[in-house]
Amino acid sequence: MKLSSRVAAPVAALVLAGLTATACAPQTSDNNSSKDEKSGTLRVWLFQEVNNDPKKKVVDEAVAAFTGANKDTKVEIEYIPVETRAQRIKAAFNDPKSAPDVIEYGNTDTAGYVKDGGLADISKEFSAWDEAKSSDPTATQSVTVDGKVYGAPLFVGVRALYYRTDVFKELAIQPPKTLDELVTTAKKIRKAKPELYGIAVGGAYTYGAMPFIWANGGELAEGADGSYKSAINSPAAQKGIKTYTSLFGDDNCPAAKCASMGGNATVTAFASGKAAMAIGGDFSHQAVEAGSVKGKYAVVPLPGTAPGGIAPAFAGGNNLGVLKSSSHRTLAVDLMKELAGKDSQRKLFDAMGFLPTYTDVRDEAAKKEPFVAPFVKTLAAGAKFVPASPGWGQIDSSLVLPTMFQEIVSGKKDVGTASGDAAKKMDTAFTTAR
Repeated sequence: MKLSSRVAAPVAALVLAGLTATACAPQTSDNNSSKDEKSGTLRVWLFQEVNNDPKKKVVDEAVAAFTGANKDTKVEIEYIPVETRAQRIKAAFNDPKSAPDVIEYGNTDTAGYVKDGGLADISKEFSAWDEAKSSDPTATQSVTVDGKVYGAPLFVGVRALYYRTDVFKELAIQPPKTLDELVTTAKKIRKAKPELYGIAVGGAYTYGAMPFIWANGGELAEGADGSYKSAINSPAAQKGIKTYTSLFGDDNCPAAKCASMGGNATVTAFASGKAAMAIGGDFSHQAVEAGSVKGKYAVVPLPGTAPGGIAPAFAGGNNLGVLKSSSHRTLAVDLMKELAGKDSQRKLFDAMGFLPTYTDVRDEAAKKEPFVAPFVKTLAAGAKFVPASPGWGQIDSSLVLPTMFQEIVSGKKDVGTASGDAAKKMDTAFTTAR
């Protein structure tokens, strides 16, 4: 079985792996249901994929198992467009009568949806669920806000370093073992082959830049229990920012072209043969396989600051959650566990290429499909997540970090000034969101 024959994390999954919902709706203060009916119809909203049939097959099998065990229960599945997810989900929070019982949502949306009063606290059920004991800690963190659990992880996505094996062989160079080596290797390639970017980078590629900050000991923010303060201007974070922004220039990726590039553009540059390296996700594999570099590339974990180290990657992905307004809470939680359980995640990997959130199931996937091994290794080394604050949605949607990177690479501001200004914007968003 080849991953290239799958739909490896299509558009809906990609969007949720790195973006946050931005639409606004009135905050719901209390929409708890007083009922917990043990029969009836459960409604589920899942994201529509570009090629949805493989996902639907897996979901239908899980639903059949659930209804087989709950004879007086029916399940209605609706696949909603990812582009309108924010409006529909937040509207459902404010109109319990039209709301589904279970929803799929992007893991960076958790804190915002909790603030809106939409997701049910299922901490007790999650703690008692045997399968959850092998859930990846970072995946579990993505459903956790202020120590309470608001869902079950469905799949995870991380990024690693794609590189051109033919170019590296021609120039007699090896994959970089540190981030500093990454910079020098990229510039060496650009000098030898000026028609290529040494590594494609983007000023709007927030999730590709984060590993540079984390690898140098920096953090996006510090705090807990919903109270955060930006740390993007700390000395350690600034060191990572300097390393990343040093890749913008005529000696690697010209700022005039690369400052505005996001993650998709950098992967496209690599897939089309315009770059010798790129930071891409397990979900980027299909796009690369469809490009001109097919058969001429490999993937390794993005290196850290010391030889043998791995830079922490952002752990994107999607979760499933039960709405507070559900009048079938017990059944809804059981259905959520069926859809996000180990058997379903095994099937979703085979059908869609989605990386499982259970460490043991993910190890099985890596043995079955060697391509995912560098991504599994990256996750095992310790992935990171964004601050569990609804303020992150505002920070992400208002492009605070891309603006910072672009101000630096354009020469408008130095690293200290740009990161200081970004920190002020982040703190305002964190304070407003409390």
